[in-house]
Parts: sequence; structure tokens; C-alpha cells
Amino acid sequence: MNPTPSRERICLLTGGGYPYRRDALGGWCRTLVEGLRRFRFELLTVTDRELPSAPAYPLPFNVGSAHAAALGRDPARAERRRGPVPDGAADAATLLCRGLLGDETPVTDLFADGLRQITALCPPGADTDPLATMPLTDALQEAWRQRQAHATDDSLPRLSVRDARTAATLLRHAMRALTVPVPEVELVHCVGGTTPLLAALAGHWRTGTPLLLTEARAAVPRQRPAEDRLSPSVRAVLRRFRTAVARTGYTEAELIAPLSTYHHSWALGHGAQPSRLVQVPAGVDPREYPGVAEVTETPTVVWAGSGGPDSGLALVLEAFTEVAAAVPGVVLHLVGVTAAHEEHCAEQIERTGLGRAIRLHPLPADPRDRYTVGQVVAHVPGPADPPYRLVEAMMSGRAVVGVDIGPAGETLGDTGILVPSGDPSELAIAVVGLLRAPGRRRALGDAARQRALGHFTVDRVVRVYGALYTDLAAPPPATAFELALTVPAPRNTTPATVRWLTRETS
Repeated sequence: MNPTPSRERICLLTGGGYPYRRDALGGWCRTLVEGLRRFRFELLTVTDRELPSAPAYPLPFNVGSAHAAALGRDPARAERRRGPVPDGAADAATLLCRGLLGDETPVTDLFADGLRQITALCPPGADTDPLATMPLTDALQEAWRQRQAHATDDSLPRLSVRDARTAATLLRHAMRALTVPVPEVELVHCVGGTTPLLAALAGHWRTGTPLLLTEARAAVPRQRPAEDRLSPSVRAVLRRFRTAVARTGYTEAELIAPLSTYHHSWALGHGAQPSRLVQVPAGVDPREYPGVAEVTETPTVVWAGSGGPDSGLALVLEAFTEVAAAVPGVVLHLVGVTAAHEEHCAEQIERTGLGRAIRLHPLPADPRDRYTVGQVVAHVPGPADPPYRLVEAMMSGRAVVGVDIGPAGETLGDTGILVPSGDPSELAIAVVGLLRAPGRRRALGDAARQRALGHFTVDRVVRVYGALYTDLAAPPPATAFELALTVPAPRNTTPATVRWLTRETS
């Protein structure tokens, strides 16, 4: 019999994943929600993609609601009157931009002050859009000039008026997440990147609700493919904005739960206090990945990912052209390609000229089928992917060749092969070597499964997060009373020892 959910309500805030998309982070969130059934979850996803039509995962009984908010153009909002520049908007924009371009911690604090003031100017459901009239372009240009006047190096490229306007438009779009209403709960648990964190910070500042932040992104310097057409100065603004939002989240959160030592170190380097960090590695259910034997003698390679431009697909296909030249009859299975990226994936496959050797698979409904079709798993994640798929591959008992990016090395340990990032030839050499050595790859697969069973099981994740939720979301302890023996200062001629109830103070 399922336990009755407790009165503690948790808002699980994501960036367009669970419960609407079946991706690596969505599977992690599903495991958490289904494993902690004594809590009531309010699911909120904030995304700049198209709104999902329906949840991709069945919702358990302890989910009270599931809502999605899109940051795209809102026709109803577009028809509203923009109105005058709100009082304090210019000062808030100045603080934000000065903090955005500062490297020292005291200057970075200006960013948080500016963001907090902008949040106060953007109440959810307002008739006007304060962000539309906020003088971000002027504030950005002035902050840029001041930084270049005092800089001792050429770290900032030239910022033209057009670049400032473009950057201001993109910042306004990103900060629309501040207007997303967050449910009234006892704890907000934010999982994801910049967009959900902005919404979580706004809710935290408005209501004082405790904030738990799971750092699941691979925190590596990167440029998103969609930003290739932007100028260097605009890309610098966006990169600094994301870093500043992360720093602010680390400062405001009651606790930060990194997925790995890699994330732990990155958070420390970006202002997180050591006392607020609780490392909780990724975990999967061993029953869903039983570690079956190889099902085919055909040389096969598996890669799991969405198939999008930022998913690691390009490196996999480039390496596979060399693998196909060295191993006749080899087949590559691309597992988990989403409907939104099928066309892009097909175009990339066509360019290789190896369409007959490559199979496309949507994410299997049964996780047992995800890696069983392969003999070797090529783990090439996107820059924002958590190590969840790597743990799945290890638990499935498959030999893994992983790209040494983010937490891959510490997760895989010595139970797989690591190759340098960005080098398709090294990836191909390692894959070919395992395809030609069945004994070695089976030994590595067995070792990887044993490592996953010892370090990355879901029961550990559920147990730790259950304790964190209890500590942060539970109501304060009941007021305690105790009997105290006290001798007061004499106030009359008959002082006496008095016994009374004394209320505890904190």
C-alpha cells in the first residue's frame, strides 16, 4: 500500500524537461518523484521552446500539479500597453550591467542586487511589461565603456550600438523567467540551467521559500550552436550573464547538491560556500538495467542522445566514418533521438554516406532495451548533459568509450576507456579496439556494472534527497518548554526561590 503524502509540498522546477520530455535529466527527476512518495510535488517547467502538449511520463499520485511556462512571444502580453519606464528601472539596469561586467566578487554582488530589483519591478500577471521599457541598452553601453576604460587587458571585444541592442533584447527575453509564478510550497527544488534558476530565484525573493539547487549541468566553456551568428561581444554578454546567474543561485540557495566532484569543484570556484554543498551522485535502478549478455555477433556501437545540434552527435558520426572503414559490417545505433531533432539527425547521417549502417531509435519505453542492441557504448554527451546516461550504460554491463568531458572520468573510473574531447580519431581507435577484443570488452562491461552497483544506485539518491527535503521543507519544531530553577534579584523583603515555566528563545 502506498504511503499517504506528507504535508510538505515541493516545487520541482526544471527547464523544459520532466515531465514533458524523455531525456537524461527527465529520467533522473522521474526517479526522484516516484521514489519520494511521502512528499507532494508541484511540477513546473520553464522553457523557451514550444509548450509541450502533454506529459511524456505518467504522473504518480503524489504529483499535485504539472504546469509549463514558455518564454516565447506571448500574444496577450504583446497587446498590452508598455507604459512608462518604471521608477527604479534605470538604477536596476545599471546595477545589473555593472555586475555583469565585473570580475571581482564585490562587483558581482551588484548583479544580484540589480536582478533582485528587476524582480520587484516584474510581478507575475502585470498589465504592463516593465522589461520592455527597461533601459538595458544604455546601461550596457555605459558599463562596457567603464570596464574598458579601467581594464588592463583586451578581454572585452568592441560593443557596437547594434550589438548592445541585440544583447539587451536577449537579456530581456531571458529575464522573462522572473515573471513566472512559482506555486506556494515549502521548498523549491531547482534542477537545470539558467532559465529555471531565474524563475526559482524570483520565487525565493518574493516569498522567502527555501531553495535547493541541483547542479546537474556539465559546467564547461561552450558556445551554443544557435549563437554562432552572434557577434563576439553579444556572446560575451550571454556567457557572463549565465555565469552571474549561477553565482547568484549559489549565494541564495540554502543547499546546493552537485552531481559529481567535478560539479562540486566548479561550484566552489564560482562562489558557493563549502558548508552549503552536499554532493549527491547520479543513480539508476538496477532492475531497469539488468545487464544482459550481448544479443548479436554483428559489431555494433550504441550512442544515446537527443540528436540535436548540441547533443554530441556530430563527433559520433565523424568517428563512426573511421570505424566503418576499419570494421566491415559495423552498425551504429542512435538511441533516444527526439521527434524535434529527427530531421536534423537524418541530415547529418546523409552527409556521412553511411545511412545503411546507421539505425535511428526513439527513446525505448523499456530502459532494458536502450543499450542491449550494442556491444560498445560511445558516450559522447552534449555540453549540458548530466552523467545520467553514462551511469545507465555502465549499469547495463556494456563496455564504454567515453569522451573526457565534465564528470565522465570520475564516473567511469578504470572500468572503461577515456579519450580526449574533440578528437574523433581517438574515439574511433578506442571503439575499434573493443570491437576486435570481445574478451576485453566483456570484462570492462562487467567491471562497469559492478562499479555502478556500488556507487550509482537510485536508492542512495532517494535516501539523501528525502533527508534534504525533510530538513529544508519540514515545519519548524514545536515550541519547547522546560522547568528552570532561578533565584531572581531581590525586589522586596521576602526574596524566595521561584519555579516557573520559561519559554525557550533562539
